[in-house]
Amino acid sequence: MRIKKKNIFGFTLVETVVGVALFLIVALSIYQSFISIYQFSKNIRVRVLAANLANEQIEIIRNIPYADIGIVSGIPLGVIPNVQTLTRGGITYTVTSTIRNIDDAFDGTLGGTPNDTRPADYKKIIINVSCTTCANFTPINFTSSVAPKNLEMASSNGALFVKVFDANGNPVQGATVHIERASPIIIVNDVTDSGGNYQLIDVPPGAEVYEVTVSKTGYSSDRTYADGDVAIGSSIPAKYNATITAGNVTQVSFAIDRTSTIAVKTVTDTCVPKSAVNFSLSGSKIIATAPDVLKYSGSFATDGSGQKNLNNIEWDTYNFAFNDSVYDLVGSNPLNPIVLGPNATQNLQLIVAPKNGRGLLVTVTDGTSGLPISGASVTLTKGSDVKTLITGRGFLRQSDWSLGDGQADIGDLQKFFSSDGNIEYSAFPSELRLKETAGQYQTSGSLESSTFDTGSASNFQEISWQPESQPPDTGADSVSFQIATSSDKTIAVWNFKGPDGTESSYYTLSNRNISPANNGARYARYKIYLKTEDTAFTPNVSNIAFTFTSDCTPSGQVFFDALDNDTYTLNVSKGGYAVLNDTIDINSNYKDYSAKLNAL
Repeated sequence: MRIKKKNIFGFTLVETVVGVALFLIVALSIYQSFISIYQFSKNIRVRVLAANLANEQIEIIRNIPYADIGIVSGIPLGVIPNVQTLTRGGITYTVTSTIRNIDDAFDGTLGGTPNDTRPADYKKIIINVSCTTCANFTPINFTSSVAPKNLEMASSNGALFVKVFDANGNPVQGATVHIERASPIIIVNDVTDSGGNYQLIDVPPGAEVYEVTVSKTGYSSDRTYADGDVAIGSSIPAKYNATITAGNVTQVSFAIDRTSTIAVKTVTDTCVPKSAVNFSLSGSKIIATAPDVLKYSGSFATDGSGQKNLNNIEWDTYNFAFNDSVYDLVGSNPLNPIVLGPNATQNLQLIVAPKNGRGLLVTVTDGTSGLPISGASVTLTKGSDVKTLITGRGFLRQSDWSLGDGQADIGDLQKFFSSDGNIEYSAFPSELRLKETAGQYQTSGSLESSTFDTGSASNFQEISWQPESQPPDTGADSVSFQIATSSDKTIAVWNFKGPDGTESSYYTLSNRNISPANNGARYARYKIYLKTEDTAFTPNVSNIAFTFTSDCTPSGQVFFDALDNDTYTLNVSKGGYAVLNDTIDINSNYKDYSAKLNAL
């Protein structure tokens, strides 16, 4: 039997999915178009209602008596609220009304030529309508003028002119001017014009009764003060509240500009961040005298990453001070004080170190330019105790190896990386010498340090050790060093080299310049070699240090710690400059000294 097959028509799953996807694309496109048209229509409706509301307020003002056209508790004084919240069509708007007396130049101006003794010629009306709940709504401004029906009357009032300019003396347009009088209550809020000017006409007289404040978004602010103002206490205001006299113009000027940021970091001289470090910052501008009241001052602490951003800071010259109980300030980049310009970000790096007895910070600058001097030798002397440091150089030092080997990276300054077994490092505290067996010293030995981290790419300066002289019986060059540097501390092999940049040379004299071949690296190790020609004697080393410059090395500064409560002699010298000699009494836990060198 033959069975006929029927053709079966339908949709596969793939065809169904594709069909649904196409339908959704078309449907979504139609929906988006509908939403766009709806939103466009809604925006038009919102703006039409706002425009009608502004027109409505203008007409209301035009239909009230001229004498009443003014702001409640404002100038000119009237019955119109400065700010109103009004609803139209279910939408809430904020309506700000501004009324100004205008002194038209047609008949002269107050204080001008000719002098207009009736300066309030007409009134200017500005209606601003905004909507904070409306998406993408741009405020609407309507402006109109009204004049009195009758002739002007002679005025017994005066005028207050406000001038606002920036740090460069350029006018600041759109600055908010707030004028306030306590009794009778007068409050005026307005903005400066394109010339940075605001003129308030027909102001009732009063001696030092008009407090004026100027501000602008993103800018600093400035104001006048009255005697006894809470902000200045018993001090004398640097800028008194304005006085208005009949028939005269009082002008007050203010300087405001865009605010800036001071980005503070507290780090060690090897760029390790230190958190919760306390410091203070104060500006130079004053708002009152006798005693001075600073416009800006405050105390701060860095965060967990050793940073603190001080935002919205006015352009000025700022001094920073240290008031931390754990750390001493051992330098700064830039030097104190710092000059902050408008609309700028100023980085301030405070280099700190744990307190270690009494400390002295010496800052060496050029006597003419005030710029820091690097490479100056600063020597502090008390009897046979002589300490010498070089400005602009950091240093890494090790004076104890007693906890032994096995440490790859410096963490514990009493440990090292490895030795050949012939170095004695623990029997004599803070000293390296050849190991002794049965009354005889080994003929030679070596020790390799852990990896030191300077914190950034560095230039290496000098290597030194103590004592500089060794027993004659040990022979010449019984102490020698090589240095290895790298930008990668994880390298497997460190290539130790001497002063000529090769592996065949050695540093045999203390305070020797390190080869420039090491510059540009961040990490360093030293390797010490001890040897003797007479096994009854051994060389010894008690202090190893090398100096460097890096991103965290304060320029023109050195810091001495562990000082006694005594008088020291200070000597500062640098080629091309006259030597400076002075005495310093170390009679407090921390002192700073400014050394100004005069060029020869």
